[in-house]
Amino acid sequence: MARTRATPGIDLHVEPAGRGVRKGLTDALREAVRTGRLAPGTRLPSSRSLAPDLGVARNTVADAYADLVAEGWLTARQGSGTRVADRAVAGRTPEPAPRRREPRRPVHDLAPGSPDLASFPRSGWLKAARRALAHAPNEALGYGDPRGRPELRAALAGYVSRARGVHADPERIVVCSGFADGLTLLGTVLRRRGLRSVAVESYGLDTHWNLLHRSGLPTVPLPFDEHGTDPADTAGAGAVLLTPAHQFPMGAPLHPDRRAAVVDWARRTGGVVLEDDYDGEFRYDRQPVGALQGLDPDHVVHLGTASKSLAPGLRLGWLVLPPSLADEVVSLKAEGGWSTGVLDQLTLAEFITSGAHDRHVRAARLRYRRRRDALVAALAARAPAVRATGIAAGLHAVLRLPPGTEQSVVRAAARQRLAVHGLARHRHPDAAGPAPDALVVGYGTPPDHAWPGALDALCRVLP
Repeated sequence: MARTRATPGIDLHVEPAGRGVRKGLTDALREAVRTGRLAPGTRLPSSRSLAPDLGVARNTVADAYADLVAEGWLTARQGSGTRVADRAVAGRTPEPAPRRREPRRPVHDLAPGSPDLASFPRSGWLKAARRALAHAPNEALGYGDPRGRPELRAALAGYVSRARGVHADPERIVVCSGFADGLTLLGTVLRRRGLRSVAVESYGLDTHWNLLHRSGLPTVPLPFDEHGTDPADTAGAGAVLLTPAHQFPMGAPLHPDRRAAVVDWARRTGGVVLEDDYDGEFRYDRQPVGALQGLDPDHVVHLGTASKSLAPGLRLGWLVLPPSLADEVVSLKAEGGWSTGVLDQLTLAEFITSGAHDRHVRAARLRYRRRRDALVAALAARAPAVRATGIAAGLHAVLRLPPGTEQSVVRAAARQRLAVHGLARHRHPDAAGPAPDALVVGYGTPPDHAWPGALDALCRVLP
């Protein structure tokens, strides 16, 4: 019996046409080079490899290559194979596109919302990835469960129960591609249930409000006072989105009476509380505030993410769902084919269960606390009129400014190429009441070597 031997090579799509196999192949290759489909320097398959792919004799391919080398379309060198020659592509030269004026990158970045990306635990993550891949079953590389890999769901259930006080069953955890992905899933499910709006905090992220709006759920801001968000009046909304452990951006935890009130509202009305626990791992000189979900797992959805503890680029988040929502969310996720990379899921599971995640968070907590302390000390020495609030936890601080100065300080920072947010940027457009002048400063954002310079630049623009 004849045996076919597989030959390694480079794939090349080419369709010989016309009379004569050699001429057809030569013409097709020439056209591919002439039009730029095969770019200068592209290595072509060997004649031994391409011939069986095309079902022609090897000499036919070799002769076609020789013809094109002679014409200058290809080059052939011993040891480097046959390549497309370096020559201009025929055809009309397109008009150059108008140059977009790119905004200048900031010299110093104190925008909130990101951890220090330079401190990402690369070596630890690589070790976890190697172990996870080495032990992953073959079926892990298939389409799998829309809820996510069972290894990660089990690891997350143990972690959020231990570290955040969440009542977590792996069967009711859904892994998603970051917070935005999870909020979009929930918004779609709630809209299908007939909800018409979601109550939100007066201060927050417009990206989250916009995601809900695109799901068909307008957002209604809740009152805000010296005790933080007041969830007593949900304006008829069937759901409320809160950051109860560390309000973004104001920085205070939700008052205990109001935590009890929002849970009581959910029980009484059948409403749903969406708990954004975005940076619950980072607290400094206060007792940790447990997750709101721990008070009522049947009415609170816990949304967690690795974006602050590790890096937003991982695109890893999770939902801990009440039994009444779990099936609908999983069904929607399966229906849309929304999936999260399996290898990253397995790596995070290994990173958590090995203890590497806890070690990283503890080291990061100490580093961010030192930055927080340096910020407070610098303000006391160089800008005594500015008061830092919301600093007992998290990766950002709110700097209270003298009345009427917020916009002038933001403009001064822009001139110094210092990225920083004014508080007005995070205020809901329909929020009522007076708005204080303040900056939202992400002291977790710069890498260690850039932190002193960023702090100095900040102090220079403060009143």
